Amino acid sequence: MAKKGPKRHLKRLAAPVRWELPRKVHKFTVRPLPGAHPMSESIPLLLVIRDVLKYADNAREAKKIIKMGKVLVDGRVRKEEKLPVGLMDVVSLPDANENYRVLFDRKGRVKLKPTENPDVKLCKIKNKTVVKGGHIQLNLHDGRNIVIKVSDPTKAEEDVYKTGDTLLISIPEQEIKAHIPFEVGKLAYITGGKHVGDFARIVEIEKRGIYPDIVTLENLEGDKFKTVKDYVFVVGDEEPIIKL
Repeated sequence: MAKKGPKRHLKRLAAPVRWELPRKVHKFTVRPLPGAHPMSESIPLLLVIRDVLKYADNAREAKKIIKMGKVLVDGRVRKEEKLPVGLMDVVSLPDANENYRVLFDRKGRVKLKPTENPDVKLCKIKNKTVVKGGHIQLNLHDGRNIVIKVSDPTKAEEDVYKTGDTLLISIPEQEIKAHIPFEVGKLAYITGGKHVGDFARIVEIEKRGIYPDIVTLENLEGDKFKTVKDYVFVVGDEEPIIKL
């Protein structure tokens, strides 16, 4: 019996709720390839061009636009129509002089918002490891890895980056432009749960050992709520470090 490979099809009824698609118009839709973002939190590039931005009337037109190199993601030409595009990614169409940043609306759906800063991107530090030479590798939420050169591995003060912090990086060069620590008082963007899409200020961080940390936040209306650390994406101090 032949070994089954990865699934190549996806029924519209089973598509992630973050995709704003009509469910009963057609039976199937595009299944994104495995990539930097999980399928539940991203959308294939073809659907971005056809269904979100509406630059194409059908899949054939959308594929043609992408294969011709007309679409940039994070400053690089991407010709794979099944590429998963996710949170904070920058989609650019140079011929139309238009740039969009991927965000979530208050229903958790993927939205593309016009951006005035297509040359920079916010990335959340998901993990960090020590690599050869004692240098530090930061593993970011979009699959990137950035190595921080440490002159002396015994100096802990040189390691200023913590899990949960946010970096403002240039794209596509990946140069760190700013560092926003995950701490009380910072402004955060909520990426999941019932408050998805909201901005709120961190009031308290409750460490729970092997369990996910619980963060207490206060939204712009003064209401307080709690959520897990994974849903909290720090974006600045009084205002987001870039316009979101």
